Amino acid sequence: MMKNEVRKNASYFLLAINVLVVVLISSNLRSPIVAVAPVLNEVRDALKLDNFQVSMLTSIPLFMFAICSVMVSRFSSKFGISKLLLYSLIILSFGLFLRITGTLSGLFLGSLFIGLGICIGNVVTPGYVKNNFPKQIGLMTGIFAVSMNLTAALASGFSVRIGEWTGFGWRGSLGIWLVIAALGFLVLVTELLFNRKNRDQVKVALSTSGFNMFRSAQAWNISIFMGLQSLFYYCLVAWLPSFLADYHMQGESSGWVLFVIQITMIPVTFCCPIIASKMKDQKGMIVLVCTLMLVSTLMFVVLKSELIYLNAVIIGIANGLSFSLSILFFSTRTKSSINAVKISGMAQSVGYLIAAFGPPVFGKLHDWDISWNASFYFLSTAVLLMFYFGMKAARNKHVED
Repeated sequence: MMKNEVRKNASYFLLAINVLVVVLISSNLRSPIVAVAPVLNEVRDALKLDNFQVSMLTSIPLFMFAICSVMVSRFSSKFGISKLLLYSLIILSFGLFLRITGTLSGLFLGSLFIGLGICIGNVVTPGYVKNNFPKQIGLMTGIFAVSMNLTAALASGFSVRIGEWTGFGWRGSLGIWLVIAALGFLVLVTELLFNRKNRDQVKVALSTSGFNMFRSAQAWNISIFMGLQSLFYYCLVAWLPSFLADYHMQGESSGWVLFVIQITMIPVTFCCPIIASKMKDQKGMIVLVCTLMLVSTLMFVVLKSELIYLNAVIIGIANGLSFSLSILFFSTRTKSSINAVKISGMAQSVGYLIAAFGPPVFGKLHDWDISWNASFYFLSTAVLLMFYFGMKAARNKHVED
């Protein structure tokens, strides 16, 4: 009786640790990138950056996602999921430290390590969810997405204030995320100590699949959809403060627009995976996502900064839906945890390669057309392509079929 009670308590403790791992890992996957935009002018002035260098602060992590995601999915069978997540936080922390050293080389080298650390977490976490919560994939995907977007919202809205509170300016704004990484590290160490048996079983399971994801048409549909929805998001994150400044919104105000986008995403990203996982297919959601994104781009073209907070809500709903569906597809369109990791690796490799070109192209089009209209027409074209591949990805078809 006593032994059963101990086992039951240990099981509840491990469950709580598993949930905390998902929450804290996801909290580190967007905020280090999103936190840059509100303090971009400070960074630009301090280090004398030009427009191309500014756009690369967003694009460098995305290129790292593209280059390393497939390799990460292959390493998962060698190291195991939890160990890789631990390594991701170590790498991320090193990058966060380098980025605030105050040198140009530290800024860009730090961005590179931040991209690698986030890349590992991006790829491996869906497999962690599928393995540890096989019957609650929709719920845990929702928790994963909410945690990511809540911390990204805080990064957007409070980045400038954090710099003021700490007294370190932009370095304080960007360095504060080392605290979240440290908390994640401690929880993962605890999970590794208490979950040795399950970790060894997962490692064996991960080494048994030889499926080539790149030969699957459905995997390509998911990957391209992932890339185009990410392109839309990161173009806005990278350039929103700049084009709102041209529309006569300055400094902290643009950070609060980003905050509204992220806050709006939170309920959407929680509810969407739960609802979508119960649907036969998600084509209706794809139609809604693409319609909202097109409305948003047209509002920027026609209304500029008028009704900007309404537009921010529309963007938040659209991106919340599109991101949740992308992550959900990794689990629901595969039959095993290793293939969930593999499609996550492929989709983020292909997807972020597409997304990485977004901010530089968006900015370059502004050099050609100072009204920003050409940049938003570029986003509209990306949304139309996203609709095509999204409708295919939304079919009830596994990548292995």
